[in-house]
Amino acid sequence: MLTLARQKTLLLITFLFIPVVLLILFVIYPTFELLRISLTDWDGLSKTQTYVGLSNFVKVFTDSADIWLSLKNNLIYFVVHLIFIPIELIIAIVLDSKIRGSKFFKTMVFMPYIINGVAISYIFAFFYSPMNGGLNGILELLGLESWITGWLTNEHVVNYSLVVVSLWRFSGFHIILFLAGLQSIPRDQIEAAMIDGASVTQRFRYIMIPGVQRVLQILLFLNVNGALQVFDIPYIMTQGGPGHDSSTFTLYTLETAFKFNSFGMASTMGITMLFFIIILNWIQNRALRTKGVGEE
Repeated sequence: MLTLARQKTLLLITFLFIPVVLLILFVIYPTFELLRISLTDWDGLSKTQTYVGLSNFVKVFTDSADIWLSLKNNLIYFVVHLIFIPIELIIAIVLDSKIRGSKFFKTMVFMPYIINGVAISYIFAFFYSPMNGGLNGILELLGLESWITGWLTNEHVVNYSLVVVSLWRFSGFHIILFLAGLQSIPRDQIEAAMIDGASVTQRFRYIMIPGVQRVLQILLFLNVNGALQVFDIPYIMTQGGPGHDSSTFTLYTLETAFKFNSFGMASTMGITMLFFIIILNWIQNRALRTKGVGEE
C-alpha cells in the first residue's frame, strides 16, 4: 500500500512525464543540435559534417555586411515598437474608462491581431502599390502628390512602411494586455486617490503605471523577441528587397540555409539570435530593477 506522500509523488511524475518528454524532444535537444551544427560547415545535404570550431561565429561578426544591415533593420522594428508602448498604454486607459462604445472599440483594436499575418501582408502590399494602391490615391486626393513614392521599393522608406504594418498588427494585442493590467488595479485605490484630490497625472504616475508594471515587463520581452524574429511581413511584402534593404536577421538566416545551402552558418546565426534575445532581456530587466519597476 502506497503512502499518501508516495501517491502524490507518483501523481506528480505522471502529470509531468509527457510535458518533460516533449520539452526535451522539441526544445532542449534541438537547441543542443543547433549548437553542434553551428560548429560545422554542413551544407544540409551531405552526410559528412566538418568541424570548423568557432570560425562561423567569427564570420557572423566580421565577414558579412548583410548581417549587420539585417540587424539594423531589426533595430528599427524594436525602437518604433518601443516608442509606441506609452501610446498603447494611453489608449488602454481611454478604453478602460466609461466611454460610449468602449466594448466595440476594444474589439476593433484587437481584431488585427487575430487576422492571419499572410493576409495582412498582402492587404498592405496592395495598399502600398504604386499603380492602384490606396495610400498614393489618398495622398493625391489631399493634394500631397510630392509625398507619393514607391513605399516598398524606396530603400529610404521601405522599412518604415513595413514597421507600420507590424504596428497595426500587434499594437492591439499590447493594448489588450495593458487593459488586463489596468482592470486588475483595485477600484477602491483609484477612488481613494480621487477623493484625496490626486490629479489625472498623479493617478497615472503613482497608481496606473505601477499597476501595469508586470505587463510592461512582458511587453518589453515580446518586443525584443518579436523584433529579432520578424519574418513574415518583410518576406511576403518585399522578399527582403530592394536588394537586402528590408531583410531581417531571421529572413537572412533562412536564405543562408536554404538559398546558399550553408546550414552550419545558419545555425550559428540562430544561436547568435538566441544570445541577443537573452542579453537584451537581461539588460532590460536590470534597467527596470534599477528604476524600481517590477519591485513589490
